[in-house]
Amino acid sequence: MHIKRVLLTSILCFLTFFSFSQSGENAAISGQLKDQSGTAIPGASIKLQHSNAYAVTDNEGFYIIRKLKPGKHALIISAVGFKGQQQAFELKPGEQLLLNITLEIAISEINTVSVIGRSTSQEVNRQAYNVTAIDAKKLYNSTLDLSHALDRVSGVRVRESGGLGSQMNFSLNGFTGKQVKFFLDGVPMDNFGSSFQLNNIPINLAERVEVYKGVVPIWLGSDALGGAINIVTSNSEHSYVDASYSFGSFNTHRSTLNAGYTSKSGFTLQLNAFQNYSDNNYWVRVNVADINSGAYYPRQRVRRFHDTYHNETMIINAGIVGKKYADKLLFGITLGQNNAEIQTGARMVSVFGDWHRKGNIVMPSVRYQVKDLFVKGLNFNLTGNYNLGQEQNIDTAYRRYNWFQQYKQYEGLGSERERSMYKYRNNNGLVTANLSYQLSEKHSFILNNVFNTFSRSGKDELYPNDEKYDQPKIVGKDILGLGYKFDYSEKWNTSVFVKNYSQQNKYSQSYNPSGSWGDVAYKTLKTKFSNVGYGLATTYFIKTNLQLKTSYEKSYRLPETEELFGDLLNLEGNIDLKPESSDNFNFGLSYQTHIQQVHRFSFDGNFLYRYAKDFIRPMLNANQTKQVNGNLADVTNLGVDGEIRYSFKQLFTTGVNMTYQNLRNNTKYEDGQKNVSPLYRDRIPNMPFLFGNADASLFFKNVLKKGNTLTLGYNLLYVHAYYLSWSSQGNDKLDIPRQFCQDVNVVYSLANGRYNVAVECKNLVDNRLYDNFTLQKPGRAFYAKLRYFISK
Repeated sequence: MHIKRVLLTSILCFLTFFSFSQSGENAAISGQLKDQSGTAIPGASIKLQHSNAYAVTDNEGFYIIRKLKPGKHALIISAVGFKGQQQAFELKPGEQLLLNITLEIAISEINTVSVIGRSTSQEVNRQAYNVTAIDAKKLYNSTLDLSHALDRVSGVRVRESGGLGSQMNFSLNGFTGKQVKFFLDGVPMDNFGSSFQLNNIPINLAERVEVYKGVVPIWLGSDALGGAINIVTSNSEHSYVDASYSFGSFNTHRSTLNAGYTSKSGFTLQLNAFQNYSDNNYWVRVNVADINSGAYYPRQRVRRFHDTYHNETMIINAGIVGKKYADKLLFGITLGQNNAEIQTGARMVSVFGDWHRKGNIVMPSVRYQVKDLFVKGLNFNLTGNYNLGQEQNIDTAYRRYNWFQQYKQYEGLGSERERSMYKYRNNNGLVTANLSYQLSEKHSFILNNVFNTFSRSGKDELYPNDEKYDQPKIVGKDILGLGYKFDYSEKWNTSVFVKNYSQQNKYSQSYNPSGSWGDVAYKTLKTKFSNVGYGLATTYFIKTNLQLKTSYEKSYRLPETEELFGDLLNLEGNIDLKPESSDNFNFGLSYQTHIQQVHRFSFDGNFLYRYAKDFIRPMLNANQTKQVNGNLADVTNLGVDGEIRYSFKQLFTTGVNMTYQNLRNNTKYEDGQKNVSPLYRDRIPNMPFLFGNADASLFFKNVLKKGNTLTLGYNLLYVHAYYLSWSSQGNDKLDIPRQFCQDVNVVYSLANGRYNVAVECKNLVDNRLYDNFTLQKPGRAFYAKLRYFISK
C-alpha cells in the first residue's frame, strides 16, 4: 500500500504542477542530416550559434532542438569526415520548423573529432567507469535477443539451462546472477517478473546497451555488487515503424513491432511489442532406463518433448515532450504473459512430462523529466512502477517420466516433484528519483534514491486451508546515493560518490509448539541491514586517442526476494542469506589509431581485482534436484579482459576478445575451526574462468541496385573447460568440457535499410554445448528474419 500511495502522490504532484506552470509555446527546429548519396549521418553535432543549445543526430540522422526563442538564428553543423556547414534560419513564436540538411564528404578532415559530435555510444565509452556500449541497431537484422548479444562482450558470460525462454544466469567478470543489476532506461528491472526477462527481449527493443563492469555510476541507483546492464530504448522524437518476423528450427517464431509518433505540439505515443514461441524440441544425448523393464540404454539421442515456451509482451507509453514544465512526461503500461513447460530439474537425470508454469505482467508506470527546474542546471527525473502480475506453478500429474517419453502412472494424489497449483503475486513496486545540478562547467552534483517494496501473497486451490501460504514474505529496500563530478578539462575528470544501503525482511518460520507429531505453528521474524558504501572513478586522456581510466568501489548487495524465498521452480529459498560486500578495483586502457584512413585499429584492455565477503553463489540442494544459494566467507577475483578490433575501409571488420577471471575461495578457516580448510584457495567451481569471442563481417555496397547492401558475418564463441565441484575434493570430479560454437549469417538490406532479409545458422558444426550442471543447449539451427523500417 505504501508504494501505491507514493505513486498516487507523484501523479497528483504532476497534475498540480501543470495547473500552475506557464504553458507558453517555445519554438523548435528539427530535421534529418544526410550525405550527398542520401545516406543518414548519425552522431553529428548540431549547435545553435551563440548558445549552449545543441543536439546530436541519432542513428537515422534525425535531430531536434526545443525551447528556442523566436527570431533569427544559425546552426553550426559538424560531423567526422564531412565539411562543416552553417545554416541560417528564422523562427516565429511557437513555430516547429523542419530543416533537413545535406553535408559534403571531406576525407581530408576525417581526423577532426568534435567532442559533442561523437555518437552516444562513443560518449558512453569515454566515461571514467569501466563501461562498454553496444550499438544495438547494428544487430537489428539478427535473431539475437539481448542476452545473446551481451554474450559477445568481453567479461560477459550468459549461461542458460536450455533453449528459448529457459532459465538464464548472467555473469560479469566473475559476479553472477543477482550480483549484476539490470536497468531499462535507468530504471531497475527488479520487479518485471518472468514475462520480461533478458533472454526473451529482442535486440530490436534497445537502441544501445551499456555494460558497466564493477563500479556503477551513482545515477544507476541500486545495490549492484559487480556491475550493471542498462538497456537504453529509442529516445527519438520523430515518427517511425520498425517491424520484424523470424522463424526457424524447433518451430521457433519471433516477432517485434516498435513504433513511435510525435506531433508538432509535443504529444508522443510509443509502442514496443514482441512475441516468442518455440517447441524447443532439439536433440540431446542422455542415459535412459526403460520405465517398465529397467533396461539401461547409455548415450541415447532423443528429442526434448515437454519444453514449449511462448511469451507475448506489449509496452505502451503516451504523454508529452518538450514543454516548459516537462521535457518528458509519460504514462505507460506494460502487459505480458508467458507459459513454459518444464522438461528437467537442475540436472538432466530429472525429467518431467506435465509440470509447467505460467505468469503475466500488468505494470503501470510513470516517468517525469524536467531540465532547469527552478534554476538553470537543476534537472529532475522521477519514475515509478508497480507490477500487478501473477505467477503460477502447476504440478499435479502423479507420474514418473523417462527420456523415451514413457511414464508410469501412480494412484492417489501426487506430482512429478511437489504437488502444487500455487498462484501468487509478488506485489512489487519501485520508485526512483534523480536530482542533478550543474554548478559550473567543472562542478556538478547528483542525488539518487531507489525505493523497492515486495510482498508475496498467494493461494493454492489444492490446499486452501494451508497456513503456510498466509505467512509473510515481505522485503523493503532503499538505496540513497550522493555523487560529485569534477571536470577539470577535456583530458581529465573525476567522480566520487557515497551510498547508503538499507533493507528490512519480514518472514515466518515453522516450529512444533507441543512436541506432538503434526503440530505446526509459525512465528514471525524480522531482519534488518544498513551500511554505507563509497567509491570514485577517474579518467585521463594522454592523447586524444589514448585513454586511461581507474575506479574503486566499496559496494554491498542485499539478498533478492527469489534468493530468500525461492522461485517455486528450480531455486530453493534460503532466508538465512547475509548481504554480501565487495571491494572492486578496475584499471582500463583504450587506444585507437589508423593508417592512411584505410586501416583502423582499436584496443581496449581492463584489469580487475575483487575482494568479496559473504559471497553468494548457487549450488545444488541436499537431494540435487534444485539449486540453492549460500554464503562463502571470502572470495577473491583477479582478472583481465580485452578486445582488439580492425577494419578496412567500409568493406571488412573483425575483432577478438578474451576474458580470464581467477575466482578463489579465500576462506581459510571454516566455522571457527583451527585447521586450514581443504578448499582454501581453490578455484570457485561451476564458474567459467577463460572464454572469448571472435567475429568478422564483409560488406558489399550497392549489390544489384544502388542503396542495397549485402553483409556476410561470422561469430565464434569459446569457453574453456571448468569443474562442477571443488578441485580439492576427490579425483573423479565432473566437468563441463571445452566448447566451441560457430554462427554464420547473411543479411541483404534494400533501399538503404528499409527492407531487410537475414538468414542465420547457429552452432554451425553441431557441437554439444553445456552451461549449467551439464544441461544441454540446442544443436545446429537455422533461422530467417524479415524486417521493415521506415521513419519520418
